Amino acid sequence: MIKIHQSSETGLQIVSQQGKGCWVDVSHPTPDDVAYLTNKLGIPKEFVTASLNPHEISHIEKSDGALLILVRIPHSQGATARIPYVTIPLGIILAHESITTICADEPELLSNLSHEHQSDLSTANSTRFVLHLLWSIANNYIRYVGEIDTFVEAVEERLQRSLENREVLELLRYQKSLVHFTTALRANETMLERLQRSKSLAFDPKDEDLLDDVFTENRQAIGLSEIASDILSQMMDAFASIISNNLNVVMKFMASVTVILIIPTIISTFYGMNVQLPINDHPAAFLVLVGVSILGAIIVGVILWKKNWL
Repeated sequence: MIKIHQSSETGLQIVSQQGKGCWVDVSHPTPDDVAYLTNKLGIPKEFVTASLNPHEISHIEKSDGALLILVRIPHSQGATARIPYVTIPLGIILAHESITTICADEPELLSNLSHEHQSDLSTANSTRFVLHLLWSIANNYIRYVGEIDTFVEAVEERLQRSLENREVLELLRYQKSLVHFTTALRANETMLERLQRSKSLAFDPKDEDLLDDVFTENRQAIGLSEIASDILSQMMDAFASIISNNLNVVMKFMASVTVILIIPTIISTFYGMNVQLPINDHPAAFLVLVGVSILGAIIVGVILWKKNWL
């Protein structure tokens, strides 16, 4: 799907024809879309291929006067997915005085871009547009780390009463997401450093300040992801012990109940044998045996309770 945007006084507007100073947003590209990008817009095919490769790492590349800035962005797959949050590549291509973004999915951050930078977003200024986009990407990482923290807190409450590994495995899913985030963010930072050194974009003083903001936001995202990952790792170890302790408490209670029930079982077993035993012929023998059984069970129960086994 191809959407063509152009800045206006009221913000980004969707237009029907591509021209200078436009932003061409491509998501879920079909073969016809790829042909349009390579034939009509003159974008090198290897740029399109790299942008759609799910394993491509962040980097910058130049070819035939076009510049590719490939960055990995956060992507939510849903709470029920095997890994709730992953990263996917987004290709930002500057060619023929227009900006093109290519992604195999439909990133939410591109839809929110105009709202986050409504007052200072212009498709005519490609350098500043790219920097605003890179800032939004880092900011979305921070937002998703916050969502992961919220989910982990909910799982934490269930873990305190859990006897199974289901919650620990759920934490493992989110830890995998944080590993994806940290790896992608470090690659993005390396790409930003190379972009700054290469002078591939013309930076004016305002752009330099915005680039510093991008670095700051990206490093903050790295720090939050690493802290969340470390905390989650320690939590998993701690809660694995808690689950084991909870199970031990249940087993201790069941063992104590078994010991209490053994007393009446032993007495009834003895008097169930076909031999002569004391008070066999007494008219209140049954009541006596029941009373002795209950008294013995109570005594054992009190002993176990004083030892904090019940």
